[in-house]
Amino acid sequence: MTSPIDLFYWPTPNGWKISIALEELGLPYTVRPVNIGAGDQFQPDFLKFSPNNKMPAIIDPEGPEGRPISIFESGAILIYLAEKTGRLMPADPRGRYAVLEWLMFQMGGIGPMLGQAHHFRQYAPEKIQYAIDRYTNEAGRLYNVLDKRLSETDWVAGDDYSIADIAIFPWIVPHERQGQSFDERPHLKRWYETMKARPAVSKGLDVGKELRSGSATDPKAFQTLFGAAQYQKR
Repeated sequence: MTSPIDLFYWPTPNGWKISIALEELGLPYTVRPVNIGAGDQFQPDFLKFSPNNKMPAIIDPEGPEGRPISIFESGAILIYLAEKTGRLMPADPRGRYAVLEWLMFQMGGIGPMLGQAHHFRQYAPEKIQYAIDRYTNEAGRLYNVLDKRLSETDWVAGDDYSIADIAIFPWIVPHERQGQSFDERPHLKRWYETMKARPAVSKGLDVGKELRSGSATDPKAFQTLFGAAQYQKR
């Protein structure tokens, strides 16, 4: 019997990437909540295997050579899970590199830029119009890149569903809060609706939804999430 993977998780786009992937792959897992509003990500035990104080992270008791392995960074976790199962990543080199290209596109562009758009539009204590415009416009540019790509392919990395789709989709879920729409992006809309209809995606998005009872606008949670460099012991 396969031992469950420990998933250190909070229901955010980066957390959803891994819960969706685990559901798609049918791997057993146990959710270990990391309440980022309460500062759980700065606990010494968590920092031992996630030194950048970010979730998600996993511990797989049945890692390479049958020995436990811990992995942090959502992109690295997705690659690990794909290679562990031989799924959601093409075996041929060209297909593999296409998936890795679009996974890096998410890690280096979609996540950081859409996250900043979301932050300055929703959470920043001061409305800084330059920042709002800067990141909203950049988010729109990235949405257009995706729409063009999806006018040429069924899935982000090509003909087959992959970890690239799983990585990008959770960041598109809160598109309205990023100041974006699908009105003039029909190919992105088609892909988005197809993703939403997948049972494993729906299950992955539901993981831990009961945990989202607080608000990042709570002063204590806000300080922990957005001004907490002092929490990290050096």
